[in-house]
Amino acid sequence: MGDPLTERPTALRIGLVGAGQISGAYLRTLPALTHLSVTAVADLDAARARAVAATVPGARATTVKELCAAGDVDLVLNLTVPAAHAEVAHAAIAAGKHVYGEKPLAATTAEARSVLDAAEAAGVRVGCAPDTVLGTGVRTARAVLDAGELGTPVAATAFMTVPGPELWHPAPEFYYRPGGGPLFDLGPYYLTALVTLLGPVRKVVGMTSASRSERTVGHGPRAVTTFPVEVATHVTGVLEHASGALSTLVMSFDVWAAGLPHIEIYGTEGSLSVPDPNHFDGPVRLFLAGAETKDWEDVPVRGGYPGAERGYGIADLAAAHASDTPHRADVQEAMEALLAAAEAGQPVHITSTPVRPAAVPAHAGRAFAAHTSR
Repeated sequence: MGDPLTERPTALRIGLVGAGQISGAYLRTLPALTHLSVTAVADLDAARARAVAATVPGARATTVKELCAAGDVDLVLNLTVPAAHAEVAHAAIAAGKHVYGEKPLAATTAEARSVLDAAEAAGVRVGCAPDTVLGTGVRTARAVLDAGELGTPVAATAFMTVPGPELWHPAPEFYYRPGGGPLFDLGPYYLTALVTLLGPVRKVVGMTSASRSERTVGHGPRAVTTFPVEVATHVTGVLEHASGALSTLVMSFDVWAAGLPHIEIYGTEGSLSVPDPNHFDGPVRLFLAGAETKDWEDVPVRGGYPGAERGYGIADLAAAHASDTPHRADVQEAMEALLAAAEAGQPVHITSTPVRPAAVPAHAGRAFAAHTSR
């Protein structure tokens, strides 16, 4: 990855496709990131596209087709529902645009591979959320591991347990269709953090369940509307990393309350507590076997971009593009392999071999911050 402090990033003009709820998080961040600007907005709901475009100085509302063909769009920010991710990505790539999308990259690994193959053939880049691993939380934990303070990592646990997004989302049906569920919704945050910390996954085993065949919208104008559940709502598995470390994973939309940690790493010399990977920062805590206090100690920030928020992954892609270095990879195959392992009742081997992402040093500062010159 290029370092924003030493590499001048290529300016990227962004066309946003999908003006739904998550777009607000990106639009709060992108105006503050130097060399990135939003020029166009498209959505199946033309009125919503116009409303969102009106909040972004210099942006216009348009159609997906026109946005992909536009001369003032270099990168398509794909914030559509998971089922549409591959279709929009292919349209952008065919028009010679870079793509950055919300997770997952596509509804299936096969579709994701087709997107990556098309991008390679076209000579454009494809990036995918989550970018929370660029923040100080996961990156400080990574610095502890890289310094060898935990000894040899032996195992890890990762838990995401909630009652389901229908309690707060006004249109939650897509969470319960193929490409959704707890594993594909919030699982990418946890799996990306685990790969960043412990390296790529080579084998998985898993089991799944669905507690209910229907769910009910609990918020907004469609409250009390019922809809079918088409995916597993509780996923548990074990990931074998190439390093030999074993990660135990539980992703669930079926738990009302729990006292479980987000992520913990266990090594031969101690244990490491990692903050919620759905956020960019948070406390990192370390327990060392030989410490006199015999207690958890807070770890000061040692890496990552302070103040990072949604959209920093696009800045990461821009910096990598400027320096002609790789940007960070997606963990889609490992997620799909978990479901396949559960269905088959036997381990599934991972065929792709992503490298452990490069570290973000502690001196990185605020990437592409608004106070730097445009």
